[in-house]
Amino acid sequence: MLTMHGVSKSFLGVRVLHDVGLDLEAGEVHALVGENGAGKSTLMKILAGEHVPDSGTITIDGADHAFTHPSQAQAAGIGIIHQEFALLAHRTVAENVFLGREPTRRGLVDRKAMEARTAELLAELDETGITPRTLVRDLSVARRQTVEIVKALAPPATDGDAPTSVRVLVMDEPTAPLADHEVELLSALVRRLTRRGLGILYISHRLREVFDLAQRITVLKDGRRVTTLRTRDTDADSVVRAMVGRELTAYYPPRARPEEIGPERLTVTGGSNARISGIDLTLRAGEVVGVAGLQGSGRTSLVRALFGAAPFTAGTMTVGGRQLRPARPREAIRAGVALVTEDRKTEGLALRQSVRDNALLVTRAVPIRGRPHAGREVTALLERVRLQARGEDQQAQYLSGGNQQKVVIAKWLAARPQVLLFDEPTRGVDVGAKAAIHTLVRELAREGLAVLIISSELPELIGMSDRILVMSEGRLAGELPAGAPEEEIMRLATGGPPPDSAGAPPTPGRPHTARETE
Repeated sequence: MLTMHGVSKSFLGVRVLHDVGLDLEAGEVHALVGENGAGKSTLMKILAGEHVPDSGTITIDGADHAFTHPSQAQAAGIGIIHQEFALLAHRTVAENVFLGREPTRRGLVDRKAMEARTAELLAELDETGITPRTLVRDLSVARRQTVEIVKALAPPATDGDAPTSVRVLVMDEPTAPLADHEVELLSALVRRLTRRGLGILYISHRLREVFDLAQRITVLKDGRRVTTLRTRDTDADSVVRAMVGRELTAYYPPRARPEEIGPERLTVTGGSNARISGIDLTLRAGEVVGVAGLQGSGRTSLVRALFGAAPFTAGTMTVGGRQLRPARPREAIRAGVALVTEDRKTEGLALRQSVRDNALLVTRAVPIRGRPHAGREVTALLERVRLQARGEDQQAQYLSGGNQQKVVIAKWLAARPQVLLFDEPTRGVDVGAKAAIHTLVRELAREGLAVLIISSELPELIGMSDRILVMSEGRLAGELPAGAPEEEIMRLATGGPPPDSAGAPPTPGRPHTARETE
C-alpha cells in the first residue's frame, strides 16, 4: 500500500533523517519506535505533507507522490493524528470534524449534512458514546481521541457519499493522555480500522501496546532506520536494545529495604474536599508510594489537595511534624512539598524561557529564608538530573519530552523539598529517559525524600512502588504491598472488595493495623 524510500531531511543545516525507508501493508499496524529525537515525527510529517523532504520517494498504491502541502497528502489518502489534541472545546463534535471544510448549501454551512456525515463516521467506528452535537468539552480524554480519529478519517465535503477516503492513518502517541482502561478502548478501535483495510503507522513509547497491536516494528535512532522486526519474532528487550543502543540492565531500580524507610514526612487524616473524601495516608522518608486508579478516580485531585492547589476543606495534615493544611501552593512549597504535574508544557515550564530560567522558577517565585539562592546550584542540579541539552541558555521548547521533564524535576529540587509528588512522571517520555527518571526518583528517596507517584502505566507503578494506594470514586479503596498484581489493583480501582490481607507480609516501614488485617 505504502512505501517510503531514501527519505532525508535537514533543518538549518542539521540532518535529522538519513535515507530512511519503510513500507506498510493494507490492514497492518506498523509501529515506529525510538527515543525522543530519533526522527519519528519528522518522518510522519513528511508523509502528511507538513514537511518537504530533501530527497526520497513516497509511493502509494504504485503511484509516486511529492507532497508539498497537507491537502495533497489528504487527497492521496493520508490521515494523521498528532500527539497534541487540535480540538475546539466549546464547539460540537461535528463542527470539529469538519472544521475548515464544512459542507455548504446556498453559500451557508449545511449543518444537517455535516452532522449526518459525522454520524455515519461514528457509526462506522461502532462509536455509540458520542453524538455529532456533543460539545467536545463534555467528552472524556479517550472520547476526544476518538474525535481526532474521526476528524482524520472524514472526507472532504466534495467527496460525495464516500464514507472515507483515508487509506493510511498515522497515529503519533495516541495513548499518551489515556489511562489503561481507555487504552483498551482505543486498541479496540484500531483493530476495527485495520479490519476495514486501513494501514496504520503507530508511534508509541508504550512497548506493551506496540506488541499488542503491531505486526511489525521499525526502530529509528538518530534519524536512521536501525531495523524492522516482525513482532512475533522479537521481544521487548531486543527492541529496547535497538532503540537505545545499549543494554538496560533493569527497567526499575531496586525497591527500598525496610531499614531504609525513615520517619513520617507527611500525614493526612480525614482529608476531604469537593472531589475527594475521607483520605487517610502517610508518606515516609525513603519510600516511593504509588497511587493507582481509573481516570476520574481522584488521583490528581489528591495531589492537588496535598499541594494546596485544590485545598482540603476538612481533615488534618502534617508536613515534617508540623500541622499544616495548605490553602495555596505557596504554603505547601514553603513547608517542603513539591508537585511535578502531569502536563509539563502548560503547568511545568515556561517553554520560551531558557533551561536555567526554568530551573529557577520556583525559588524566584517563592523565596525561602535560610535556603541559599539556587542560582549557584543550577548547573549541579541539571547535571544531577542528567539533562541533555545544548546548554543552560537553550529554550525549554526545543528539548525532548524526557529532558523537559528533567528540567521540571530540577526546578523543584532547587527548592529542597521533603515531599515530592509526581503526576504521570514519564508520560510521553522514551524508554531511555524513563530509565533515567526512575533511577533519579529512587536516588532521591534514598536521600530521605518521601515520594508519591501517580501513573496510568500499571507496570511502572508496580515496578517503582514500595506500596500502592488505590483510589476509586474519590476515596482510597485500599492499599496493596510492593509487587501487587495488576488484577488486584484493577479490582480495587473498579470498586471491588479489597483482598483478604490476613497473613499478608507487612509493608516495609509500616506495620499492618488491626483494621487492615480484619
